Amino acid sequence: MVKLLEDLFLDTLKGVYFAEQKIAATLPELEAVASHSQLKSALRKHLDETKTHVTRLEAIFNVIGAKPETKTCDAILGITDEAADIIAEYEGCPSLDAGLLAAAQAVEHYEMSRYGTLRTWALELGYEEAAEILQTTLNEEEAADLALTTIAISVVNRNAEGGDQSTEDSDQTKSSDLAAVGSFS
Repeated sequence: MVKLLEDLFLDTLKGVYFAEQKIAATLPELEAVASHSQLKSALRKHLDETKTHVTRLEAIFNVIGAKPETKTCDAILGITDEAADIIAEYEGCPSLDAGLLAAAQAVEHYEMSRYGTLRTWALELGYEEAAEILQTTLNEEEAADLALTTIAISVVNRNAEGGDQSTEDSDQTKSSDLAAVGSFS
């Protein structure tokens, strides 16, 4: 059987649907062990967004006339397994939050890659409504990644180095630091 872009789009959509459900199940575990209040808040916010992403994916299945189904995503399983390893190895250490943040950003980068690809394929396949939904989610993933970068630069990485813990609730981040970060902090 010859598989076309339509098949690849659907298989990838199923993988992202699986990934979002796995992420929704994992985020409360990360929040529970995080110590920094801004990181906890960001993880909680992303959990709420992730639940919305699941609903949006179900809408996309509906738009394209397909039944919502999952397909195991080995990439997200690897990222969540890595997060579990970080928790096991660094629990109680000042660097735990930096490790959790890195795992959360790995999730964001995976999601940005998948949502961008799905959006492009949706446009190619004539699924304009699906493409709009995917773009909305992609925008949220990019914003979540930037928020995590800001938290990393402003305090979490400094705390992991053994820096001053009194900066925990500081919202001040040097704009020059953010400008130098790039998309893979």
